[in-house]
Amino acid sequence: MKVANSMKFSIKMQKKLVVLYVLILLAFAVLSGRMIWIIRENNTKYQKQVLAQQGYTSTVIPYRRGNIVDAKGTRLATSEKVYNLIIDAKVMTAKVKDKEVYLEPTLAALGEHFELDMQKIREYVTTHKTSSWYVALKQLTYEQISGFQEAQLAEDSQIRGVWFEEEYKRIYPYGSLAADAIGFSDRDNVGRYGLEEYYNDVLNGINGREYGYLNDDLALERTVKSAVDGYNIHSTIDANVQMIVEKHLKKFNEENKDVARAGNGAENVGCVMMWVNTGEVLAMASYPGYDLNDVRNPQCLLGSRMVEQITNAAGYFEIKKTDTVITEETLAAMDEEQLYLNLNYLWKNYCITDTYEPGSTAKPFTVAAALEEGAITPETSLECVGELEIGGYHIKCHGGVCGWLSLEQAVAKSCNVSMMKIAQILGNEAFCKFQQIFNFGLKTNIDLAGEARTESLIYKPDRMGPTDLATNSFGQNFNVTMIEMISAFCSLVNGGYYYEPHMVNKITNASGATVQNIEPRVLKQTVSESTSELIRQYCKAVVDYGTGKTAKPPGYSIGGKTGTAETIDPNTHKRSDTEYVVSFIGCVPAEDPQIAIYVVVDRLNADKQDNARVATKLVRSILMEALPYLNIFMTEELTEEEIAELNALQLEITSQYTQTPEGDALEGENEPEGGDPNGTVPGDNTGNNGDGASQPPWMNYPVDPETGYRVDPETGRRYDAQTGIPVEGGESVPNVDIPVNPSLP
Repeated sequence: MKVANSMKFSIKMQKKLVVLYVLILLAFAVLSGRMIWIIRENNTKYQKQVLAQQGYTSTVIPYRRGNIVDAKGTRLATSEKVYNLIIDAKVMTAKVKDKEVYLEPTLAALGEHFELDMQKIREYVTTHKTSSWYVALKQLTYEQISGFQEAQLAEDSQIRGVWFEEEYKRIYPYGSLAADAIGFSDRDNVGRYGLEEYYNDVLNGINGREYGYLNDDLALERTVKSAVDGYNIHSTIDANVQMIVEKHLKKFNEENKDVARAGNGAENVGCVMMWVNTGEVLAMASYPGYDLNDVRNPQCLLGSRMVEQITNAAGYFEIKKTDTVITEETLAAMDEEQLYLNLNYLWKNYCITDTYEPGSTAKPFTVAAALEEGAITPETSLECVGELEIGGYHIKCHGGVCGWLSLEQAVAKSCNVSMMKIAQILGNEAFCKFQQIFNFGLKTNIDLAGEARTESLIYKPDRMGPTDLATNSFGQNFNVTMIEMISAFCSLVNGGYYYEPHMVNKITNASGATVQNIEPRVLKQTVSESTSELIRQYCKAVVDYGTGKTAKPPGYSIGGKTGTAETIDPNTHKRSDTEYVVSFIGCVPAEDPQIAIYVVVDRLNADKQDNARVATKLVRSILMEALPYLNIFMTEELTEEEIAELNALQLEITSQYTQTPEGDALEGENEPEGGDPNGTVPGDNTGNNGDGASQPPWMNYPVDPETGYRVDPETGRRYDAQTGIPVEGGESVPNVDIPVNPSLP
């Protein structure tokens, strides 16, 4: 009986065990399925959590910001690897057999190789023993850290807890050269102004990263994702021409500063040079400038007028100039906000951001518009009696009573009355239509950050009265920028083709492969070829016998137009009869223009400011140096005075690249310390032979015994053996040693 009961109980239990076993299997199957699903769906998430709980490191590998180079490949902006000195106090104070064996040797080495406050370093390390990150010094060069690294890697070295973090520092090998056009970038690789800002995304790359973690066997695993360096941009600027322009702007300032009032030679002086048939900017500069390697140095503000921020009637903030000239005393009294405001004003590019009335440089555009519309013909003549009454105003002519003038004479003599009569025939609608055709009031879309738009400063036909039309005809009562004017002028003299102005013609990657070619873009045709030919003729007359005679460089045929315009007082908004903007815009050679140049002098430091000759003479000085360098040949005979002047100029230029026997550069040497990182410098055109002495390249050319000319063996071009003046056919002009006549225009 007992046995039977025991057997029954045993069978029942077995059944329960089977059920329990099945349930356990089912639960295991469900859990297994769930784990498989979790692994499949959230593998990366959980893997990161696991790795985060292990010993794990992550180091950023910085990218290198791309170079900005000139038209010949010379580096104008580049990035140099630098090192931040990092102290790991945790490692430095680690104990070996209960002793801090690394602390004293490491501190001693730091004090020996670096300029550090060792008391401060010691205090930090001993009071922050768990710290693994303390930046002691920033942006050290390899030369500065190499001695310490050698000591650190020595076999018996006890130096621990110091390492170097790599990053890149933006370097501008030529300091202030082309500062307006280049702009600068901050420590975070964010471009500010100019090419640096406009092409910021192109110049920047992508940071890499090195990952390290301990695996299950406690072995260090590393994964490296390489950095992608930024692209290089190839600008159209020629560094040699840029140097010539900036040299003469600085010289102009030195000659005119403090003449009639304290301060710089003018409120602003700007110059733009452009290839007429492509729209490529060859040089762009203004004065005052600033050092791109030290953009916050307040010394560059000295001589400028202080600016302040005020709230205008509409409730908007506005920046206006005060009458206070910045001196050492005013700098010392400025707070941080005032200083930054004035530096920001300085960093702007005058050639594209500031607006002004163009004055008589607008007259060729008025004549061209009327010729295109058929309102006048090349045979049209106009009478000037000295003034014209329009809208109740007696508007006088610049030249007094001019009498009867042909179109050429009207432009050459800069006759206001003739322009007003032409505009009356042309009418509001046509005049405003051509202003838009010439792109006045619109952005040129040059590839630089900060270009101003002048749409609100140009008249519309329905708002233009007869007086407005009259004053607009000779460049008063509407505003432009320098880049607007020179771009439009190029179209006037090149056959009518308006090229979009641009500063970059190619983008390459870090390996040098071309990523993008930026070709010249013709946006429209402003005038016909026949009208363009007439404008070239009229502009040549301006320099031959008109108001621009002092712009003519020796041996060259040049066309252009002078300009004088009254300024508007920013506070009273009234026209000033004592402060002027004077300018000259021109092209070389006059018959077949290759180069355009535009110089603007804003409020000359003089008792009498309405003198366009200060602009024409500045143009002449720049072209005398730039044109031979650009291999644009002389087409006209030289006078003895011009030969003597060129001889003196050549001697001055040569002396700039001559060094003393001790190897010290003479005054005028503008090479950066250490040379150009690219191995080429703007001074290369001087024929630097690498042994400490330099000379112009033509002096190295062999002399042809038959003609006496120096001949470039590569191009066959001939140069005067004494002056280096290019010769194109005919006899060489002899080198006559005659003093320069100071009375020459």
